[in-house]
Amino acid sequence: MKLFASHTSPYARKVRVVLIEKRLECELIPTDVSVPNNPSLEFNPLGKVPVLVLDDGTPVHDSAVITEYLDTVTPVGRLIPDDARPRMLVKRWEAIADGLLDAGVLLIMESRRPENERSQAWIERQYGKIQHALQQISNDLGERNFCFGETFSLADAAVGSALFFLDFRFPNILWREHYPNLVHFADKHQHRKSFEETQPPASLALAQPPAIGSGKFPNEKADEVEPEIIPDSTPKVSTKKPAVKKAKKTS
Repeated sequence: MKLFASHTSPYARKVRVVLIEKRLECELIPTDVSVPNNPSLEFNPLGKVPVLVLDDGTPVHDSAVITEYLDTVTPVGRLIPDDARPRMLVKRWEAIADGLLDAGVLLIMESRRPENERSQAWIERQYGKIQHALQQISNDLGERNFCFGETFSLADAAVGSALFFLDFRFPNILWREHYPNLVHFADKHQHRKSFEETQPPASLALAQPPAIGSGKFPNEKADEVEPEIIPDSTPKVSTKKPAVKKAKKTS
């Protein structure tokens, strides 16, 4: 098998984590999707990575589809349960982690637009998605070491990839200061072989993280700015009723 992927793609990292956990051999083809006519286009008309190409030439794209397929290739290190409800719960973890990544990638793309073409409302909206996703992940994880059950699963691969993506691309999102249980989770898994071997090179980190609005978490108040007092130049209109003169009586 061959995997067309970028070293910095968090979606690709999730797939590579799964490959290592499943002990599957796969050739990594570094791919820059910003380059016209890059090799991924031959296998994915959308020009997106990761793309897994099977030995018979069948392309598999979208990281969620790839990870689900890889878990069926070998029974070694099963990452997704067979039963319907547990399977759904693990895939739900993956969905919220991927949604966090989607918002982060959109922020990066927005930051590459000329400053006068950026939408602050759009930036704040994506920022809000990340904050709400972190809150939900924290609430659902509690004090456990694993997202689902008592062993490493696809849920942990997805959530770990998402948290480490924030460290890599958004050091100004201070999630480690607000969610100690997520810090515990990240610290426990960052030295796992599958995460250590897929860590993106530090040299490829953004020189300056994208501007993401206020940078405040939902439970924080934005810095208060004393409002500027502008003299009211509007003509004052009296609200008093004019006095009514009584008419003199005539005899």
